[in-house]
Amino acid sequence: MAYSLTWLPDVLTNAGLKVALQPGWETRGHGDMGTVLGILCHHTATTDLTQNMPSIDVLINGRPDLSGPLAQLGLGRDGTYYVVAAGRCYHAGAGTWQGIVTGNTNFIGIEAENTGGHDDFPWPAVQLDAYQRGAAAILTHIGKGVEFCAGHKEYALPAGRKTDPDFDMVAFRTAVSTILNGTAPPPVLIPVAEPTIPGQAPGRATLRRGIQNDPALVKIVQAKVGVTPDGDFGPQTEAAVRAFQLASGVVPDGIVGPKTWALI
Repeated sequence: MAYSLTWLPDVLTNAGLKVALQPGWETRGHGDMGTVLGILCHHTATTDLTQNMPSIDVLINGRPDLSGPLAQLGLGRDGTYYVVAAGRCYHAGAGTWQGIVTGNTNFIGIEAENTGGHDDFPWPAVQLDAYQRGAAAILTHIGKGVEFCAGHKEYALPAGRKTDPDFDMVAFRTAVSTILNGTAPPPVLIPVAEPTIPGQAPGRATLRRGIQNDPALVKIVQAKVGVTPDGDFGPQTEAAVRAFQLASGVVPDGIVGPKTWALI
């Protein structure tokens, strides 16, 4: 029997966000949720910078000390929402926010992929934008204001028990508020191709996993990042691109746009 949060994918998709459903998500949970009153924002504290959502198996299956699911949603570095569970998840622990002390029962947990360290800051713009827009979409659906979006570090007791997420939650809520009231600027999208210089060939297309890419361009990238040049932008190529970006001092989003093409 499906749990009650089966509305999550539609709400996120209707907000223009990318969604990846994890098998069995509709019936996954530690029982059903109570009334949804808000959102708790987390980061995963992964040590893996090379993948989009390396923590997904942990979110689904849990850890030795805590059984999964550990959050309803995972948020990948490229802004994809991984829908893990439609039921109750163990993500909150002891705490309070807006007088609510039953975090697992009344808050949806979003675990965003980030180490929480200097090696993973600033966050990819596409991921942070998706975090804000996803939060706004969920708050709109449940009829709550931005004050019902909290960081785990704000909710958790005793104070200081948690440090996630590592960005400024006041600034985050301000950005979510502009989305809710319709004054937010449109999202800054990665250009679909490099700018074309007059008299020269057209700029190279932006490449990323999960879309139809030009195999010849993919092979150029693969040769640069040390992957067998087969023309397929799969998970191995994405991981190698992230490692290349990290080593080059740019945000490792795994997307080969104009900035990464310039490095290549």
